[in-house]
This record gives sequence, C-alpha cells and structure tokens, in this order.
Amino acid sequence: MSSSFLAAFPLVFTQDVMIAMIASAIYGMVVGALPGLTATMATALLVPVTFYLSPIAAIATIITSSAMAIFAGDIPGCLVRIPGTPASAAYTDEAYKMTLKGQAETALGICLWFSALGGIVGTIALLLIAPALAEVALSFSTFEYFWLAILGLMCSTLVARSSPVKAIAAMLLGLLVSCIGIENPAGTPRFTFGSTDLLGGIDAIAALVGVFALAEVMRALTQKDPPAIPDRKLGSILKGQIALTKRYPKQQIRGNIVGTLIGALPGAGADMAAWVSYSLSKRFSKEREKFGTGHPEGLVEAGASNNAALAGGWIPALLFGIPGDTITAIAIGVLYMKGLNPGPTLFTEKASSMYALYIIFLLANLLMIPLGIAMIRMSKHVLKAPRSLIMPVIMVFCAVGAFSAAGNNLYAVLIVAFFGIAGYLMEENGFPVAAMVLGIVMGTMVEQNFVTSLIKSDGSILPFLSRPIAAGLAFLTFIALFWPLIAWLRRYKASLDAASPAR
Repeated sequence: MSSSFLAAFPLVFTQDVMIAMIASAIYGMVVGALPGLTATMATALLVPVTFYLSPIAAIATIITSSAMAIFAGDIPGCLVRIPGTPASAAYTDEAYKMTLKGQAETALGICLWFSALGGIVGTIALLLIAPALAEVALSFSTFEYFWLAILGLMCSTLVARSSPVKAIAAMLLGLLVSCIGIENPAGTPRFTFGSTDLLGGIDAIAALVGVFALAEVMRALTQKDPPAIPDRKLGSILKGQIALTKRYPKQQIRGNIVGTLIGALPGAGADMAAWVSYSLSKRFSKEREKFGTGHPEGLVEAGASNNAALAGGWIPALLFGIPGDTITAIAIGVLYMKGLNPGPTLFTEKASSMYALYIIFLLANLLMIPLGIAMIRMSKHVLKAPRSLIMPVIMVFCAVGAFSAAGNNLYAVLIVAFFGIAGYLMEENGFPVAAMVLGIVMGTMVEQNFVTSLIKSDGSILPFLSRPIAAGLAFLTFIALFWPLIAWLRRYKASLDAASPAR
C-alpha cells in the first residue's frame, strides 16, 4: 500500500496534470456559475479534450471540473435566486434570504467552505470504503454482476423525482438503445435497419453529449435571461466559517454521511443528496421555524452533502463500472478509453493510479477555496455573459467533440442531434434522462453477464438464486422493483381507513 501511495505522487504532480486541473477548475467554475449550465454538461463537453491527455490528466479534468461546477452553482442562487446547477436548487431560497438580510458573504462562504470540507470527507470515505469492497468484489462472478447491474438500474428509478413508471420507461428505453448494433454475445445485427453506421451501436459519449449538453441549449432557448446581479461590493467570504463549523458539527457530519451514501446509489447524485440533507436538517433542527428566513443551518448540511456525494458516486463506478450519477456515467467512458477499466482488479493491478485519483480529489477540493473566492469576486462579470453568445459556442463544442470522438465520423453529430432532441422532449414531459443514460451505459453489462451466466449454468436459472450473494442482490432487486406498488397500496389503505366512519 505504501509503495503504491508513494508511486501515485509522481503521477499527479506532473506539468500536464497540474495544468489540466487548473484549467478545468476555472472552466468548471465559469460553467457552474452560469444559470442553466449543469455540472454534467460541463463534464460532457470536456470528453473530447480528454482524448489528447494522459490517463491521469484526463480523469483529473473530470473530477476537478465537476467539483467546481457543483459549488459554483451556488453563486447565482445566492445572488439572484437562480440555481446554477440542480444541486443548488435545494437551498437557493434560504441562501437568497440571507442575501436580502445583507449576509451574502456569509451565505457564499458557507457554500464554499462546507462544499470543500464535504468533498474532502467524501474522498476519505472513498479511500476507506472502496479498497475494502474491492476485496469482496473479487469473489463476484457473472451471476452477482448481473443482479448488481439490475439493482443499480432499479435504484435509479426509485430515486427519480418523476413517477416510477416514467423512470422505468426511460430506463427501458436506454436498455433498448444499448441493444443496437452487432456488438452482442450472438454477433447478430440488431435494430440497424440496414444502416452500416449503426453496426457499431450507439456511441455512449455522443448520446451523453446530446442529452446533457445540446438539450440544455434547447431548453435555454425557451427561458428568459436571468436578472442582472446587483452591483455591490462583497466583504470577507470566509469570515465566521470556523465559528459555524464549531456551531453545527452534527449537521456537517450528517450531511457528509448522507451525501456519501446517496452518492453511491446509482442515478442519485449531488442534487438528490442536497435535497435529502436539507430536509433532514429542517426535520431535526431545534430552530425549525427559522428555516426559510435566511437560516444558515440548512446551508451547512446541504453544502456538506452535495460535494460528498460526488466522491461517493465514484465508489460503484470504480468497483463495478456502475455509475453513481450522470457525471460518473461519463467518467466510466473516459476510464475505458484510457485503459483504466473499472472493476475490483483496478485496485490491485493499477493501485498507483487509484491513489493518484484520491490525491486529485483532495487537491481539487483544496483548490476550490482560493478559486472559489476569486470566482465569487468575479461573479458579477460572469453572470452578465449573454446567452446569445454562450449557447452557439456550446453547440459548436457538441458538434466538434462528437465528430472528433467518433474518428471524424459525421454520423456521430447526427447522433448528438437526435439525443439532444430526445433529451429535451423527455425532460419536458417528466421522463428522467438520467435513468435512460444509465440504461445505455449499463445495458451491455447486463446482457453480457446474463448470457454468460446462462452458458455457465447450461440454461438453468437456479444459480442466479442459489448463490448466497446473488440471492441477496436478487432479493434487494425485487424489493426495488415492487416498492412503488407497495407504497401505492399503503397509501390506498391509509385513504380507505381515513374515509371509513369511526366506530
């Protein structure tokens, strides 16, 4: 362990990695601070850049830009009541109320300070949990991996904010997309309709860029520009944050734990962690009546949670190749492209690269503090950037990125356009695109492990349920599958009890 840890430092502290981290940090800050541009979109647009970087530098850009974008989304939320990213929406009203009370510096300082602390704690959890789970995962066979992938897909439907039926429909659509092409266990062309371009299947990166970047551009065309930020001078950003850390230790620890656990759930992500943590903070607060009036307690817990969830999302991604959120869904593609195939063997065969990843996480969260302060100072200039200038540039990046990623194939640009339109229409009608993305990314894993398991068992399904770990994962999967029905039956019974006359 010590030798691998020491070997990781030369991998990180190189010129290309340091430049990549600083450049992606500034990029992530700017994108996150612009309302409507999400951390996932920032990550998706970086994918074409990673083709020209070393493996460690490529992963560093993904980690750094996403961490910065999640924090930077708090800036417009505090100043103009418009969350920059979905993770900031949970506590935007609370932060804006603090700004109206003349406490903008305190609100922004809380978001910055506790986001950085949450990211560091999440990294420590990743460092401690992932290697231990990797030893267990080494005993997994295709039976366990099949149920694990199915469980991940079902969890993504449970945590979706839309109805479970729409989430399951979106997930099944993603699985259908993953079936296209000739890369299947039978080697048979499926759903190609005679097109040679579809023989290789749908490129996941092109689909992700379309769903998360181009769809956001289309959505921005239907929205008004955010209001102008008031021209006021901000005081010390970090003043009083140590006192708040001592005042709310339970809230910070609870936010860190909840964020890491929710981040590890496939499809959940930082926005879900922020909403849950803010709700828990209000539920257990001794000053519940102050929430919604500009009270810092909820900001502390939610801010600590959202960045902890980012690191938590990498636990299933690195161990099993199952995305914890939409950002790690993109990161998995980059890992495969750079030869760092996710799985338990990654922790043994390329341990130094894993420790390099942990170091990058820590550096990114430490870098967040000085760059965050600078970004807050410059926010009034960034927020004035017109959408009419930003959106065309993003569209060009989408097209050029997909074209270069597919080996100068124009067909990839059409894939981006198709999924951009599909993503926009799905979101407008309440279908979560995150569930579809997980279906696209994990469809191949589900099919290959299922077919391989049937071959090993000579067509019998008993080994899927007779192995202890596989049976446990199957049990959890069926609970996740039928949980919406169970919840509906409980609500229905409660409504009947309420309607029945009292005896």
